Amino acid sequence: MSDLPRKAVTRTAKLAALPLGIAGRATWGFGKRIVGESAELVGRELQQRTADQLFKVLGELKGGAMKFGQALSVFESALPEEVAGPYRAALTKLQEAAPPMPTRTVHAVLEERLGEGWHELFLEFEDKPAAAASIGQVHRGVWHDGREVAVKVQYPGAGEALLSDLNQLSRFSRLLGPLIPGMDIKPLITELKDRVSEELDYGLEAQAQQAHAEEFADDPDVLVPQVVHQSDQVLITEWIDGIPLSEIIADGSEEQRDRAGQLLARFLFSGPARTGLLHADPHPGNFRLLPGGPEGEDDWRLGVLDFGTVDRLPGGLPATIGESLRMTLDGEAETVYELLCEEGFVKETIELDPDAVLDYLLPIIEPAEVEEFTFTRGWMRSQAARVADPRSPAYQLAKQLNLPPSYLLIHRVTLSTIGVLCQLGATVRLREELEEWLPGFVPEDPADGEEAVAEA
Repeated sequence: MSDLPRKAVTRTAKLAALPLGIAGRATWGFGKRIVGESAELVGRELQQRTADQLFKVLGELKGGAMKFGQALSVFESALPEEVAGPYRAALTKLQEAAPPMPTRTVHAVLEERLGEGWHELFLEFEDKPAAAASIGQVHRGVWHDGREVAVKVQYPGAGEALLSDLNQLSRFSRLLGPLIPGMDIKPLITELKDRVSEELDYGLEAQAQQAHAEEFADDPDVLVPQVVHQSDQVLITEWIDGIPLSEIIADGSEEQRDRAGQLLARFLFSGPARTGLLHADPHPGNFRLLPGGPEGEDDWRLGVLDFGTVDRLPGGLPATIGESLRMTLDGEAETVYELLCEEGFVKETIELDPDAVLDYLLPIIEPAEVEEFTFTRGWMRSQAARVADPRSPAYQLAKQLNLPPSYLLIHRVTLSTIGVLCQLGATVRLREELEEWLPGFVPEDPADGEEAVAEA
């Protein structure tokens, strides 16, 4: 029997058990209340049991189901606290751990991909995985040249499992709705499906990671591990220690939270400008806070992992984003509206009031308006509630806006990063990063153009 439960009927049954299990626990909770137990206590226990089952099923299935859970964990900041609380711990577990693949399977993959003498490539290899993710797990080792390495081994059948899970989750999206009220699940699943083939290709991942590692090699703020070796289903990179961002979210000091938030924002906007690539999987499990920043050992750097999903942006982030953001802050409603129409955010068949569009955008971009901004779960929830309330003008307008395919991943990454900043509760000088790295945000000086012409 396969180590990764990937037969469609088996995986479908496990996924189907999620909504059925929720219904069963609701009946159990009703029975407990009949015999006189506190509704509040019963409700809390009911939610915790649901969260535990969510982790167990998605974690065991790995593949697309676990990928889905990781994506949800970033957005928990937007949920009402009474809903988010019981799920937070269970979903956050998905960012750092999952039930491991058996040692014999790991060895079989390594033998197939690295050769029968694969053991000789390592001075040390730890059979117990250091981390498990959606399509592979990571083992710690020492390469034959003495470097500490992370050995990522892809689960056998991961591709088939991913596609199967995401197809099934798409069918169950209506039933999964109560777990994450207010979120439209289907577009998230569709987007994940579109990225499956790239994420399964460790060759593409190695190229993206090495491009970042070389660009950030001497950077005082960001560390990306170098690629050591790559083959089908196996990716070996330098090992980095550090504090997982999920631990900073749970127990970090204010200084650590603020520093992590600043560096996360810096990496989000500087990465595309410097490498032409956007790291497109910004959940806390992919980041570490390491000592040894620009101010010495007492300062912090950001370690960045997992380049399986990237958006290729040869010119960096589109200048339209920076221009629209700047003009929105300046109150130029008509110009902003024209830009959005040109880029396809407003379809030709739709006509909107430019001032209403401006009113919709301004609260969302509040962090870019001030010198520094404290991201909080409360702020995130207020934004989500404003757009999700059918009675609000924001809800009515949002229904008429379009998201062009070329912006889909950028949109998701930006929202996910903001979600992590809100989980951190970080105070961030976001405007500083936008001015430095976002094309179009700072208007071009006409003198610069004149100088360029003169030099030509």
